[in-house]
Amino acid sequence: MTIAVRATALLLLLVGAAGRLAAHEPDADRPPEPSATPRPLAIDDYFRLGDVDDPRISPDGRWVAYTVTVRDLEEDEERTRIWMAPAAGGDARPMTAEDCSSKRPRWSPDGNYLGFLSARDEGKTQVWTLFRQGGEAVQRTDTAQGVQAFEWSPDGRRMVLVIQDPTPRELEEHERREAGLELIKEKTPPPWVVDRRQFKEDYVGYLDRRRTHLYVLEVESGELSQITAGDYDDSEPAWSPDGRLIAFTSNRTADPDANYDTDVWVVAADSPDQGGTLLEVTDNPGPDQSPAWSPDGKWIAHVSATDVDAIVYATYHLGVSSSRGGDTRMLTAEIDRWVGDPMFSPDGRWLYFELEDSGERALARLPAGATSSAKLERVIGGPRTVSAFDLGPEGAVAALISEPLLPPEVFMLRRGGPERLTRVNDELLAEVRLGEVENVGFESPDGTPIEGFVVKPPGFDPGFRYPAILLIHGGPVAQHEFAFDFEPQLFAANGYVVLLPNPRGSSGYGQEFSMGIWQKWGETDYEDVIASVDDAIARGYADPERLGVAGWSYGGMLTNHVITKTDRFKAAITGASATLYVVNYGHDQYQRWWEYELGLPWESDSRELWEKLSPFNRVEKVVTPTLIVGGEKDWNVPIINSEQLFLALKRLGRTAELVVYPGEYHGIDTPTHQQDLFQRYLAWWAEYLKP
Repeated sequence: MTIAVRATALLLLLVGAAGRLAAHEPDADRPPEPSATPRPLAIDDYFRLGDVDDPRISPDGRWVAYTVTVRDLEEDEERTRIWMAPAAGGDARPMTAEDCSSKRPRWSPDGNYLGFLSARDEGKTQVWTLFRQGGEAVQRTDTAQGVQAFEWSPDGRRMVLVIQDPTPRELEEHERREAGLELIKEKTPPPWVVDRRQFKEDYVGYLDRRRTHLYVLEVESGELSQITAGDYDDSEPAWSPDGRLIAFTSNRTADPDANYDTDVWVVAADSPDQGGTLLEVTDNPGPDQSPAWSPDGKWIAHVSATDVDAIVYATYHLGVSSSRGGDTRMLTAEIDRWVGDPMFSPDGRWLYFELEDSGERALARLPAGATSSAKLERVIGGPRTVSAFDLGPEGAVAALISEPLLPPEVFMLRRGGPERLTRVNDELLAEVRLGEVENVGFESPDGTPIEGFVVKPPGFDPGFRYPAILLIHGGPVAQHEFAFDFEPQLFAANGYVVLLPNPRGSSGYGQEFSMGIWQKWGETDYEDVIASVDDAIARGYADPERLGVAGWSYGGMLTNHVITKTDRFKAAITGASATLYVVNYGHDQYQRWWEYELGLPWESDSRELWEKLSPFNRVEKVVTPTLIVGGEKDWNVPIINSEQLFLALKRLGRTAELVVYPGEYHGIDTPTHQQDLFQRYLAWWAEYLKP
């Protein structure tokens, strides 16, 4: 289960010929030709893949900085490194050290320095800068609690920082470190003291009254001043073009823990009262976020969810508001698709943003003065995924693009379309033979059109029926996309047809489609995913006697519904899933979502719905051998769900196995644990689908 009210609203795509005709397609620049004897993809290849992200164009347009994350099995850690490549093409060069993680590259306005975040010498994450021509990195902040994000001011003399309030322990450690004293080792940690409604968060744990606020740093002197305060979290700071103001996102209602009502606010960059004087730019009762200034400073673009009644499934639209407050134009409401990450072009003529539709993510734009989406253009469209982008001078565009057979790489938009700039994974891709990915469509039993993908084993023989794995995505407001996905490719490499449906609840098909599972988890979406299996059988791809089903998060939750409703599957893997939903209330991080959709569990009418939807109450019907996995410290979907499902199945005499990864949260992030998980997946499928 992944929160549907996404902190950065997802993308969205115009349905219709007009948007598609305006698209520029990437050229035929693909990974190199495979070697003469390409081999199947293997588990160890996951640890050779580099995850490319966060492209940033230098102010002069000559360079693009980006990050590459690698997984080191020997050191058992992930590390992120910043690289820089000539925008015109050519060899890339590393900008940060290989032995420590550095992220969030941001160019200074004059282009001479690259700012970034890094935690070095086992310290807290701080802001560093690196002279572009070379030399050692310079640490610019030294906060007790570390820095979460930063942005340069337009004149390059200041930065706005996002910093959480420190704990007494962090302050004490910082003081002792500065004094050169040995740190005190705590024998017994202090208790958590909780007095707020939202008191848990995955990857964090218990929450106290510490909040996240904005600070302004004088780069040269290191002087730091706090410009927002209060019992609120402030994030996503954006400088006004003249450097006088900073827009940001914050929920400043009477009880921020009780709703999703974030708004865009503006504070003076030299605020003397820590944000006591603020300007509220948006007043939509739903979430408003991702502020971006127009070059003339008159407007702030943002994304907004306006349907409060359906907030956890609501579509985010592109809005533009006066930087003085009010006068909001919602530009994409009639499209009924997700938008995200708005950005004005440097010349102020265009407003760029990401768009999501039917398994695609595109880079789109509208004229800056538009009042609707009538003149929407897809700058980069088609069967691919644009997951990040940046704008440079003279119309330069850098985009992170993935396709079904291409992991994300940085592309530059040229006259003929996007051209590859980075080739991080070409050496690996030349060695392996990937499975063909087919985009398919079919109908659910009630006539609802459903879209999905089928990943076929390399060397697929249409005359042979393969064991098939139904792989259900999480979210539920998310989607399988036209993008590279290692896990289904690994399964395909081991001889399985992999089915990737986008059932109701998915995000790429409009709000009504997403709302199709409102208070109906495991009902309409169950029919949709089963229809994908029937479709694969009808196409002659899948052996109906050798079917498996798997999913993570909400995908695992729907897997639990599947195995309690049918005996068609010979094996199942359910990861980080929920089963008896009432157990999660007050135990996970979703107290708002549970109440919005299912109501208060102690009220009789609501409790009836809680119990009706819980697959645990049908557990005696499970006959499918089930592998149950999760992380010990998961506060998203706590491991208690997996433990209860496992015990119930064992008590019933069913075949089941529980695997809990120590120290892991909702995702399994430690490389040796990832390796172990893949090995268990393949062993489970082999035992039950290839007897």
